[in-house]
Amino acid sequence: ASIQTANFMDFPLMFVATLNQIDIDGGYTGLTQKDFVKLVRKEVERQEYNGPVIIALDHGGPWLKDKHVIEGYSFEEAMDWTMKSIEACIKAGYDLLHIDATVDITLERGKKLSIGDVVERTVMLIEYAEEIRKKEGVQKLSYEVGTEEVHGGITSPELFEKFIIELRIKLKERGLEEIWPCFIVGDIGTYPMLENKLDAEKSKILVNIAKAYNLHVKGHYTDFVLNPEEYPNTGIAAANIGPELAYSEYLALNSLANVEKKLFYSGKILELSNIMEELDKLIIESGRWRKWLREEEINWEKIPHNMRQWLFGTSARYVLSDQQIINRINKLGDNLEKYGINVNERLNKSIKDILIRYSKAFNLKNTCFKMAIALIDLL
Repeated sequence: ASIQTANFMDFPLMFVATLNQIDIDGGYTGLTQKDFVKLVRKEVERQEYNGPVIIALDHGGPWLKDKHVIEGYSFEEAMDWTMKSIEACIKAGYDLLHIDATVDITLERGKKLSIGDVVERTVMLIEYAEEIRKKEGVQKLSYEVGTEEVHGGITSPELFEKFIIELRIKLKERGLEEIWPCFIVGDIGTYPMLENKLDAEKSKILVNIAKAYNLHVKGHYTDFVLNPEEYPNTGIAAANIGPELAYSEYLALNSLANVEKKLFYSGKILELSNIMEELDKLIIESGRWRKWLREEEINWEKIPHNMRQWLFGTSARYVLSDQQIINRINKLGDNLEKYGINVNERLNKSIKDILIRYSKAFNLKNTCFKMAIALIDLL
């Protein structure tokens, strides 16, 4: 869907994957970094997309893979795994690495890492990435640093700038002065909820600070944002979208399942796919929805209906690639195909509708053409 939308709207593609999604253990998609890059390149070629394609790591850092938190990894264990993951990203051909060293589960509840510790760990991972890059003889990498999370401690403009200043000093101390991130993530007021909204005033402040240090602000948690047109107005250079796509696909599946039930109860099909029953069951069993709730809210039966649906939808991404779900979607497709409904096309459309809405708000139409003209002017 993303490649089709990029072809239609003529904008560059950036695929951003977390270590939960794509990793050396296969993540929840079953894909390693090498598999992921191979798949993207294959699909780009198959769909005849000729624009720029960027493959990126999202939130590469200790304890930013759910497995490491659930299994209580030590700092050494979490860093060792992260380094192996970063190495796999570089060897696979990733273009951009988001280094996020803001989490430490060994701290007492409520405590945060100091900016100095965040910088030290960030530089440690960048230094390691550069060692691997040079050893493998691959082209220069682009970097993204920082976090949007409150636990990261980079919540105010003052701390945001302090992080940038200390990062530059530490990189120079390590002999890495030629390395400088292109993106920095900051707290721009967004959070993954249905009533999400960009804080335009705070964003402008962070953009101006970043600009003074030759950095571009990248927005995370762009999903469900009510004012996406403010992103280009504030000067934000890039934005990540993910959970909203899964939510849209979940709603589309639910709508298609309702059509299937009408056909079943009117005797037009013999057997239901029971896609939603199986999907909801696997989502609950995965437990991944828990991280979006406070500890006192985790009783599933007491969660309000609208919040429960949001949790189902956004957490669907963790299990949609499960073979049981794929089989049931195929069954749903077989049942509805006889009556002129193409399930895969409807699911694709549900995702493309979201992508088109954001690409219009972000003024992305004809970006590839504009870039080509700008490059010609430089000749």
